[in-house]
Amino acid sequence: MSFDPFNIGSVPVGGPAPFFILGPCALETEAFAWEMARSLKEIADRTGIHFIFKASFDKANRTSIGSFRGPGPAEGCRILGEIGKELGVPVTTDIHTAEQADIAAEHVDLLQIPAFLCRQTDLLEAAAKTGRAVNVKKGQFLAPLDTVNIANKMRSFDCDRFLITERGTTFGYNNLVVDMRSLYWMRKEGLPIIFDATHSVQRPGGLGGATGGDGELAPVLARAAVATGVDGLFMEVHSDPANALSDGPNQIPLEFIEDLLVKLIAIHHASH
Repeated sequence: MSFDPFNIGSVPVGGPAPFFILGPCALETEAFAWEMARSLKEIADRTGIHFIFKASFDKANRTSIGSFRGPGPAEGCRILGEIGKELGVPVTTDIHTAEQADIAAEHVDLLQIPAFLCRQTDLLEAAAKTGRAVNVKKGQFLAPLDTVNIANKMRSFDCDRFLITERGTTFGYNNLVVDMRSLYWMRKEGLPIIFDATHSVQRPGGLGGATGGDGELAPVLARAAVATGVDGLFMEVHSDPANALSDGPNQIPLEFIEDLLVKLIAIHHASH
């Protein structure tokens, strides 16, 4: 089985090379979002990749009640929309409720469904009915072929422009593991597959009141995923991960991302 290629803004899905979803975990401040977006756009232009800028307006599933969340849907989506228009790049963000789908769809090109919510039928339907492309993250609790049921829901809502993202599977307490076979199996079902290299190295709740992670492994898993065969890579990037307000231990330092992208492109060409 295969899917018909489509575009998210100017970014081709199902083209000859994978595209990249890059950006910080959270919209920490408006100035920070612009700084990161401009830096990543310059890197994308130098390396010749297609990329979608990502940042979350609300980290609604944080471990602790005291954790930073973000500016909220109205302000966050305004910022993302302005970044997308000025820089000429597609943008994406998470939505958590059906009501947020329409708010986000006015400003962003790709709606992202968090892994914890991937089976929420009303949320999937609301996202599908906006007419925007939808990226559904595979739940940490799902087997690879369970994503076929998600795909069937999206198609039943007349949405053909959707993606499935692998982001690791729960492996005991405070740990995730990535089974690279899942990328092959899901792709074999005709689904466009993204690999989330940074959330796959999380240790959920591993720091007690916050999520930990093994950020140094994110580039390792990204290289393996590209060699296995994926349609896109999702990587959170931060200029100062040690002081990030969300998911710092998992994000790739901005200073390292260009070299990693060059290596991933080379691996793609060597393995396909």
